[in-house]
Amino acid sequence: MKKVTIIGGGIIGLSSAYFLLKEGFEVTVIDKSTITSGASYVNAGYISPSHLIPLAAPGRVAQGIKYMFDSSSPFYMKPRLNRDFLKWAWLFQKSCSKKNVDSSAQAILDLTLLSQRLFKEIYASGDVNFHMEHKGLIMAFQTETSKQHEEEVVERALKMGLQIDYLNQKELAVLEPNLIAEGAFHYHSDSHTTPALFMNAMKHYLQKNGVKLNTNEEVLTIVPGKDKVEITTSLGNYITDEVVIATGSWSESMAKKLGVYLPVQAGKGYCINTDKPTGIKHPTIIMEANAAVTPMAGFTRFAGTMEIAGLDETIKKERVEAIAAAAQRFYKGLDFSSEEKRKATFGFRPVSPDGVPFVGKLKEQAHITIATGHAMMGWSLGPGTGKIISEIIANKKPSISLDRFSPERF
Repeated sequence: MKKVTIIGGGIIGLSSAYFLLKEGFEVTVIDKSTITSGASYVNAGYISPSHLIPLAAPGRVAQGIKYMFDSSSPFYMKPRLNRDFLKWAWLFQKSCSKKNVDSSAQAILDLTLLSQRLFKEIYASGDVNFHMEHKGLIMAFQTETSKQHEEEVVERALKMGLQIDYLNQKELAVLEPNLIAEGAFHYHSDSHTTPALFMNAMKHYLQKNGVKLNTNEEVLTIVPGKDKVEITTSLGNYITDEVVIATGSWSESMAKKLGVYLPVQAGKGYCINTDKPTGIKHPTIIMEANAAVTPMAGFTRFAGTMEIAGLDETIKKERVEAIAAAAQRFYKGLDFSSEEKRKATFGFRPVSPDGVPFVGKLKEQAHITIATGHAMMGWSLGPGTGKIISEIIANKKPSISLDRFSPERF
């Protein structure tokens, strides 16, 4: 039986393990953490075909410069003299173009729709017991500027086959009585989940079916050979047939062990949870704050911000307060306790320069497959990416075209 070792135990790594197991491989997952926290646990839980515009889009550089000296802003890039960051930033500004959006939107949509279908199939199979609902996504705005910005996205999404309704204030109040907004666009395509339930149930299924989950183990070296790959970790050595690099925001440093350039920067996202009844029924993006609101199983999550500042684990109070203030500005009667804000947490999201994931085999190192760079779309794209990884390693035709996802395009 062919052995596959996956480095990284987030949504991408575990989804890859699931589909590789289904293909009959012997699978080991290695992660330097306990696989109990991070971006795969604290994200908004969206499965979002509506999110078809990559992060690198026209106007994003100007927005980043505008926000650069405001550490509470929705999109914050900390200026720093770091060679990897500066090179990534140069590639990012080159990618912030209509051309990048035009070449990327369909690929992102294809992968999201594949992933959504697979989430549903996993749910229906009974393999993994988790929470999943399909209520669409509300894009709510308070200003004409935000409305006009979203209208451009809506026009593209309608042409690509998505169903979207415009909601005026009265119509919006029927769906969300406590939401304070001038109007909204309702994308009917989207679903939502409770991430921790999925992750914990997936780990249980994998372990029960023979996948080894080796936690608190750091990969030190990766040495590809002609037929095998040797991995040295803080706890031992592995000889394996195939390796999957699914290390998220640590992917650039992991790729360096292979002599490969993989530009990935960590984008820190925060979240606040409240167990108090909020009356919120639909997943909602509050546009002016770039914040996501999700009614999850037993609580409501408020998530947001993109802080590109390296692997800095400091929880910035001003960013937590910004999410709380934005939520209170959009919802009547909403209040957060000091304890809820104190318990706010974060996850690092791996951001590629053009906002498109890296998925595929390396040309010169045929036993190494890359799966990273999903930015804030990791949850939406998890199962789809995992399925494609299993198809690549099983030498099957991928479910979608991988032309746009080449890991060596930079």
